[in-house]
Amino acid sequence: MGRILFLEGASGISGDMTVAALLDLGGNPEKLAQCLKNLHLDEFDYEISRKKTYGLDGCDFNVILHHEHHHEHHGHHFHRHLSDIQAILKHAVLPAKAKELAEKIFRIVAEAEAKAHGCSVEEVHFHEVGAVDSIVDIVSAAVLIDDLGIEKCIVTGLTEGSGTVHCQHGELPVPVPAVVNIAQASGIPLRITDTKGEMITPTGIAIAAALRTDSVLPEEYTIEKIGIGLGKRDFGRPNMLRAMLLSVKTDPEQIYVLESNIDDSTGEMIGLAMEELLEAGAKDVSCIPCSMKKNRPAVMLKIIAAEPDLPEIEKTVFRCTTSIGLRKYRVERVCMARKIIPVKTVYGTINVKRCSYEDIVRYYPEFESVKEAVKETGAAYQEIFSEAARLAKEQDV
Repeated sequence: MGRILFLEGASGISGDMTVAALLDLGGNPEKLAQCLKNLHLDEFDYEISRKKTYGLDGCDFNVILHHEHHHEHHGHHFHRHLSDIQAILKHAVLPAKAKELAEKIFRIVAEAEAKAHGCSVEEVHFHEVGAVDSIVDIVSAAVLIDDLGIEKCIVTGLTEGSGTVHCQHGELPVPVPAVVNIAQASGIPLRITDTKGEMITPTGIAIAAALRTDSVLPEEYTIEKIGIGLGKRDFGRPNMLRAMLLSVKTDPEQIYVLESNIDDSTGEMIGLAMEELLEAGAKDVSCIPCSMKKNRPAVMLKIIAAEPDLPEIEKTVFRCTTSIGLRKYRVERVCMARKIIPVKTVYGTINVKRCSYEDIVRYYPEFESVKEAVKETGAAYQEIFSEAARLAKEQDV
């Protein structure tokens, strides 16, 4: 099962708070630095530090804008539209999942702003300073989510302040229109408090809306890690986003084992049957030598399959072998979590299977991928295998 992120949101949410919380959870700052460099924007720097809010320690992510760059456009009312931002993302070298997530977050913001201003998504413009801030926060959050391997995200609700806030369009009520629109579109509940000021920013709630897969916490969970991301505002109380990586004990996966003892099929027929069974959806097929009645040498065909694939697999056994009967029984299985990591080696790109269970992690280069590299380069199988495994481990740290 993929990792589960819980964004608590008891003190609101903003883009920089989210990035800081993800860094505090163990997101890779070196990978983030490289990805931000790949945006090819010379309008900002950033710093990561540890600070305190009302005595509580946390991580601070601060984007520093180059003012001289903005003075160049002074009086030109320089704005970026969604298409400009999409072009920046398109040309940036980013992990595919991170790029897809960043585009999704920006579209959520653009749709909310378009609704607020009564214009089309294409017409929405991001004020230049806000645009750079948003680009950095959104891309950073997307890169770190991908790096941490997060596949599920729980957001039960977000806490907001009240009153008004001064912005580019004058005094706006809190929550600001874009935040209200995203809350409505995503179904994220808001908890309004009497704290004066904007505790939820459009960027913050857009990230939460894009990530959110669940709205309730599991009945039981353990906390793997806690990340604290600090905000920049003083609300007279701690201004932070608490993010947690959760583990949930799941019921063991239910799977079926099918068996048939066969003493009158040729080796070729059994070999072909094994191929056909894998194509029919079998998780695994094995062939075990055995002895049957009258001391006949035989094989036991053993198949592991999920319940929905059983009808097709049973039919395949009868169609491709001389079997006239099957045994099947349900079993529980426990598997390591698996994902494929493409690794660039001197022999070309090799797909490596990353298998993990709690603190146990292993790396297995995929056979077909290594075989292809052997054909292409003439290098030894073991040499390519070892190098790909070593690089996968290094990159995954």
